[in-house]
Amino acid sequence: MKFSDIKKNKWVRFISNKYVLILILFIVWMTFFDANSYFIHQELNNDINALEDNAEFYQKEIDHDKTFIKKMEDSNEMEKFAREKYYLKKENEDIYIIENEDSIKKEEKR
Repeated sequence: MKFSDIKKNKWVRFISNKYVLILILFIVWMTFFDANSYFIHQELNNDINALEDNAEFYQKEIDHDKTFIKKMEDSNEMEKFAREKYYLKKENEDIYIIENEDSIKKEEKR
């Protein structure tokens, strides 16, 4: 096969066109090397999705805390919470904490 035969090929003539070469170079540059490349956009999109998930999680936590605060406005609920969570007691009152054997951490034998 001669070089002139290769040059006459339809695809070779198309690809060797200066506008096609510039377009291919432009596409390669924008995909891999540019500051606004495709891969950087994908990474930024992933970051945006992660941040939106975090925002959704924190919004749920805010809603949960708002309901807890609303619940704590009742003095009976506040007393119940303080007694269960922080083991607070009234004067002249004894508190006994009963634990099951399976809930107590055992020391590891050496």
